[in-house]
Amino acid sequence: MTIRYPRPLQPGDRVGVTSPSSGVPEELKARLAVAVRAVEARGYEVVVGKCMDGAGHVSAPAADRAAELMSMLTDPGIRAVVPPWGGETAIDLLPLLDWDRLRAAEPTWLVGFSDLATIMTPLTLLTGTATIHGNNLMDTPYRVPDGLLSWLDIAAAPLGHRFSQTPSDRHRVGTWDDFAAEPEVSEYRLDATGSWVRLDADGDVDIEGRLIGGCIETLCNLAGTAYLDTTAFARAEAPNGLLVYVEAAGDEAFTICRNLHGMRLAGFFDAANAILVGRTSARDAGSLTQHEAVLDALGSLNVPIIADVECGHVPPFMPIVNGALGRVVHTADRSELTQTLDA
Repeated sequence: MTIRYPRPLQPGDRVGVTSPSSGVPEELKARLAVAVRAVEARGYEVVVGKCMDGAGHVSAPAADRAAELMSMLTDPGIRAVVPPWGGETAIDLLPLLDWDRLRAAEPTWLVGFSDLATIMTPLTLLTGTATIHGNNLMDTPYRVPDGLLSWLDIAAAPLGHRFSQTPSDRHRVGTWDDFAAEPEVSEYRLDATGSWVRLDADGDVDIEGRLIGGCIETLCNLAGTAYLDTTAFARAEAPNGLLVYVEAAGDEAFTICRNLHGMRLAGFFDAANAILVGRTSARDAGSLTQHEAVLDALGSLNVPIIADVECGHVPPFMPIVNGALGRVVHTADRSELTQTLDA
């Protein structure tokens, strides 16, 4: 198995929209339309699936969601699939997906974060298909801050492309924008400042590895299963090691600490050359902060741990390609993640 990068998006290509987890409530349909137009403005045709109902916590029964996702990922006429957002229980799709068929099909970009990591990370690990952990469809209309890229920029990049992203000097700590009241909103309200911070020690970092990771709250449930075997993946695709990234969506620090301990015990971090931790607005817990939770669970790995990276639930977003070669640099004067869609 080698990393399979989908063909770059070109004007006229079709982009599929389906909800493998949560759908879109009626009051947010106007925002969905704005997000669709943002993709169409790049010259793509958007195909919206049937599994989009937002009345409950999932958009449709698991069998229907799995069938629609499979259909889009294996349709040679659809070049990328981007859900509106994540949700809660995408895990129910994993045994229903035809992994052999996905492995044999021409690769298609799958884009998203949060609960979508439940599907995207196994897709890369099991089939070698690169996936884009980044902003979802509903975030696509936002203007991307300097130093960062949109998933649309990366999905259109050619094989062999190398690109670098640097931290935004501002992020949001307030509430999410109200898409029902402001469906057209396209400027992030970034009300705080901050930069990357090394948690484990002082000193410069300049380390390479193949990128893999996702949301702690969803991936921890796959730890130790065939769906999250990073050790086998590293052995086959990254003999020189991995750059592993994780991010807390909302669980308080004690829960994050326990989940990271479990993932470590299951071998998720065994091949890590360094660990990137997404910025989070999740609560501290008593005497334990979110940063301390990470160190408690992962400090014994003796690899650099860099926190407050823009790969979590706090806007803005730094898209990361699962499967790409990565190089992370963090010094007093420079922080940067470079990714290569290697041939």
